[in-house]
Amino acid sequence: MSPSSWSEGGAGRAPFTTHVIDIGDDEVVKRFRSWDRGEHLREWQALTLLAKHAPDLAPAPLSADLTSVPPYVRMSRIPGQPLDGQAVTPAHLDAVAAAIGQLHAAVPRDVVAGLRPQPWQEVGATSRIRSFAAGVRGPVGDGLLGAAFDAGMRWLGRAADPRPEPHSVVFGQGDGNLANYLWDGERVRLVDFEDSGRSDRAYELAAFAEHVSVWHDAGIETRPLLGRFELTRTESVRVFFFRRAFAFYWLVKLLEQRENRRDTLHRQAGRLLAVLDG
Repeated sequence: MSPSSWSEGGAGRAPFTTHVIDIGDDEVVKRFRSWDRGEHLREWQALTLLAKHAPDLAPAPLSADLTSVPPYVRMSRIPGQPLDGQAVTPAHLDAVAAAIGQLHAAVPRDVVAGLRPQPWQEVGATSRIRSFAAGVRGPVGDGLLGAAFDAGMRWLGRAADPRPEPHSVVFGQGDGNLANYLWDGERVRLVDFEDSGRSDRAYELAAFAEHVSVWHDAGIETRPLLGRFELTRTESVRVFFFRRAFAFYWLVKLLEQRENRRDTLHRQAGRLLAVLDG
């Protein structure tokens, strides 16, 4: 496993990462390049919570210096290789669903209720996306991109985050990057919890399903993926809402690097239009 395996931004292989990983034989040290949102605190909180409530789902916390510059977290090294870059099979998806389900069910609700919300949940997903979209130059001279961007802006203009049902409030990872799912040949374990916190199950599932590393890079089909989770009717509606939000977010994100991933950008535009029309 290389250090880049645990770096954020796997979709698009962005040169900037939010952390640096040093991997030893038995342990991993994660040093944060940015921590203004409390990323280091969220990471340590997640590891300690999961060590208590879901042992062996994630690295075990070993030690941390949360006040140093930069802060770092030292954790055990868990077996497995990131699923990004692999040919994802139904067995992989079963294991992914099992890991996500275990994560969402492991931490007791009374404990989750006292946690800080996941960063996007803290400010509102649509509010966060509006702030991203406001700083991006819209496409000019490209009919597909223009249509998708305009449709996304119209949807965003009237969108408001739906409230979760009480039973749908979970401890969430807050990051759908497939690189954070490690397959050891039998099961999947999870890494990277710097965006974790109290979250909405529907939001978390949509964030995973719409991540570019999942549907584009790995070619994972959304229907059989989400079909592995039992959703109430209300949850299904909310998953679809957040899928629209994330589909537009990824279009905006890719527009920032439009010269690097033009094929991906056009496929994202088509996906957004399909999800909005759905």
